[in-house]
Amino acid sequence: MSKTVLVVAAHTDDEALGCGGTIARHVAEGDIVYAVFLADGVTSRPGAAPEELEQRNAAAEKAHKILGITKAYMLGFPDNRMDSVPLLDIVQKLEAVIGEIKPQVVYTHHYGDLNIDHRITHQATMTACRPVPSSSVREIYAFEVLSATDWNTPGTDPFIANVFVDVIGFIDKKMEALQAYELEMRCEPHSRSFINVQRLAELRGNTVGLGAAESFQLLRSTVISED
Repeated sequence: MSKTVLVVAAHTDDEALGCGGTIARHVAEGDIVYAVFLADGVTSRPGAAPEELEQRNAAAEKAHKILGITKAYMLGFPDNRMDSVPLLDIVQKLEAVIGEIKPQVVYTHHYGDLNIDHRITHQATMTACRPVPSSSVREIYAFEVLSATDWNTPGTDPFIANVFVDVIGFIDKKMEALQAYELEMRCEPHSRSFINVQRLAELRGNTVGLGAAESFQLLRSTVISED
């Protein structure tokens, strides 16, 4: 039976960095994948022009076609200033998306990330996905994002990988999607370089005897009885 999957990310490119291979795998297995982006990803940059947002959105559209994402929702909160917005306002917009698509599986940011938007996205997701009786959500996972998860304060909310998804057959799709976001990538030895993305996939895979994997921290799993 196919599942409905939702990726809740702060910025376009976080979905490809954090779980691009897993998204492609879900799609290949017949699941329907949606994504929602909370912040615009551009307006915090000095001298940012409207054309830059258009360019980034065009890159996202290309990446999503590569990965097989059915639809993306752009909520448009201020980039790297989500702490200036009442959490309730963010949660209510996210709840509307969740209520519309009714996902069973949700992926989002790790709470300990250095980036403030990532942390607030995590908090909003956990609030919007609280386990009330009417909730459709059965699984929630946190993903890691290079240059955010690995740059957090040592010892503070560490990312603990306890779920590993084999993406050896989908790593090329992930890398192709990241090529669409080329302007957001950096040259080696930066953490967010193409070669480091590949290295992380190999490291996570080799940790559990696989060629390449994406790792997640399981936040909640609810097993229900079938009627």
